[in-house]
Amino acid sequence: MANSTPNTTPAPPTGAPSGPAPLRVGLIGYGLAGAVFHAPLIATTPGLRLDAVVTANPERREQAGARYPQARLLSSAEELWPLGLDLVVVATPNRTHIPLATAALQAGVPVVVDKPLAATSTEGAALAGLAEERGLLLSVFQNRRWDGDFLTVSELVSSGRLGRVHRFESRFERWRPNLKGGWRELGDPAEAGGLLYDLGSHLVDQALTLFGPAASVYAELDVRRAGAAADDDSFVALTHVDGTRSHLWMSAAAGELGPRFRVLGSEAAYTSWGLDGQEDALRAGRTPTDEGWGTTPAALFGQLGTVDDSVAHPTLPGAYEAYYAGIAAALHGLAPVPVEPRDAVAALRVLEAARHSAAEGRMVKL
Repeated sequence: MANSTPNTTPAPPTGAPSGPAPLRVGLIGYGLAGAVFHAPLIATTPGLRLDAVVTANPERREQAGARYPQARLLSSAEELWPLGLDLVVVATPNRTHIPLATAALQAGVPVVVDKPLAATSTEGAALAGLAEERGLLLSVFQNRRWDGDFLTVSELVSSGRLGRVHRFESRFERWRPNLKGGWRELGDPAEAGGLLYDLGSHLVDQALTLFGPAASVYAELDVRRAGAAADDDSFVALTHVDGTRSHLWMSAAAGELGPRFRVLGSEAAYTSWGLDGQEDALRAGRTPTDEGWGTTPAALFGQLGTVDDSVAHPTLPGAYEAYYAGIAAALHGLAPVPVEPRDAVAALRVLEAARHSAAEGRMVKL
């Protein structure tokens, strides 16, 4: 019998409107998250218009203006609130997520926040409560729910092809022996830096989406690279309420990369290698409107079966565009938000438990 999937990833909405008056979106932040992910996805989503971009960096303002000449270029978030926008997207360093999202909600504007929602689950829950109190949309950009390989794993689990899944292994590993600098490598907990919060936000969200709440957490958070101040080589083990175990690795110090997914079930296993290609495509300037978007070459398909009989299994197309299509539909009252803020709070509770577990060298029950 397959595991239950209480939070299965929704299919791309088919009813998102694209009338003559698109929803106007303001984007705060034009660094990696804003420039590579949010801006191109917003700009190519039917029914949405990238109306304003906020960045205090003159060079980034110039870059945004060159790519999105229709967008207003602003230097502070405060300039957004009088514009009567339909949505604000917060794509700034983690420590600024809560104050900026709070200001937007207080100004009466729905908000999308890049992951992680907050540095603490308490802050995240308070923000979710404010959105509920104001009757405004709040969602978290968990784009890797729409990775092609994760969509494939989701389908295999929900369809029962693997049988009863007993172990889910997920890796987000890189070989980056030299520090890059920036807030992601800062050790202050208020920055919510380190790989646990940066990459672990994705891996934990995926595990909870597949197998439901975690009952206990065990973690090892290490600093491997010279000069690093935050965890850069970490492992988190979850025992879900349904008994499934999720083993999650995140590393910037992996000289050889393990499989992206290895899912072991009572009837079969599925293993895949390499990262979904949508991020690289966005970095190269491609968008979901380009031909072949989200497809995985057959040579990179994962393997499905057992040691006695294993075959290449086609990877479903990745679909980052589904997130903002879902946001457009939700703003028009046609669908629920594609990622619920309370899901993000649950993931933050797991990340906090992981920190406690690593610091105290023990399993933490939730």
